[in-house]
Amino acid sequence: MFDGWRNQQLSRNLSLQTIQQRERLVRRFLEATNEHPWNWTSSHVDEFFGDRRSVHQNTQSTLRSYQNALRLFCDYLTDPGYEWTRICLELFGTHPTQVCFEWNTATHVQESERGPGKRAFTKAEVQSLFDRADDEADRIARHHRKGWLPSFRDSTIFKIAYSYGLRRNEVRHLETFDFSRNPQAPEFGNFGVLNVRFGKAMKGSAHKQRSVLTVFDWTEEVIEEWNERGRSLMTDGQDMFPNERQGIVSEAALGARFRRYRDDLGLSPGLDFHSLRRSYVTHLIEDGWDALFVQRQVGHEYASTTGLYTSVSSDYRTKTLRRVLDSTINEALGRKQKPPDETHR
Repeated sequence: MFDGWRNQQLSRNLSLQTIQQRERLVRRFLEATNEHPWNWTSSHVDEFFGDRRSVHQNTQSTLRSYQNALRLFCDYLTDPGYEWTRICLELFGTHPTQVCFEWNTATHVQESERGPGKRAFTKAEVQSLFDRADDEADRIARHHRKGWLPSFRDSTIFKIAYSYGLRRNEVRHLETFDFSRNPQAPEFGNFGVLNVRFGKAMKGSAHKQRSVLTVFDWTEEVIEEWNERGRSLMTDGQDMFPNERQGIVSEAALGARFRRYRDDLGLSPGLDFHSLRRSYVTHLIEDGWDALFVQRQVGHEYASTTGLYTSVSSDYRTKTLRRVLDSTINEALGRKQKPPDETHR
């Protein structure tokens, strides 16, 4: 049954990681119930997920991922095209049924289900993170200790992830040829455009690619310093951020270092690596960049998705409120308002 389900998902062009994760979740349910799939019932679902909720404290999104995997497996087993119903009836006198329904599974009731603690960095917080990362690399280098290059690499990764609004997997897979010139912004030299090749894939599709324009004037300096002082000492290949074994840096290593720096600074545990991407969106919107431009930069299909990432600060809201109130008052009093300063991006 598992072999057939795996083949079905492979034929749909789903990623191996997705297939393996789903199979692990269903095997966990199989082990917990101690029953074969043709004996599963809705009460098994209630008992298993009640335990996951009350004892293991799984979040709503985690429960839904479990239940979705189980539902898809049962859909496969009960599909007449695969004949598992007939085979099980002949062998065991019973057959698999769908055990996940709307009334015993978690529903997806809103567009974003991230925890309330998840948020963007303030500008001061993101600067403190960069300073902490730089200090770590400098300290190790001064003492001539092992680990200087990895710490320098990760410090650069944090800055590049924020500088282009990248996901962790996107920044890990960058290579030197992904950067190119932007004729409209020659001041960025050879780093005016970044081609992101490992964007988040849609179901059954290849990685989504996009081009991201450089917007911060310090980005070029960060990349050049890493290429000259760090990357050239770690690899003679094209990978931007290699590990010590000539592969690419792992997500686990990046996450561990990020959490250590965050905790050292006493920052909120709701700040994670993805908060660098949230911060990129938030800070560009705060600084007056066009919302559609920001949406295209981060590769969102819909503006509503970009809106979910935007955690506009109270300072920005206060300024916006003040501007609207002043405009309203001036209009009521018949005053001519001075044109605001225009900043061309």
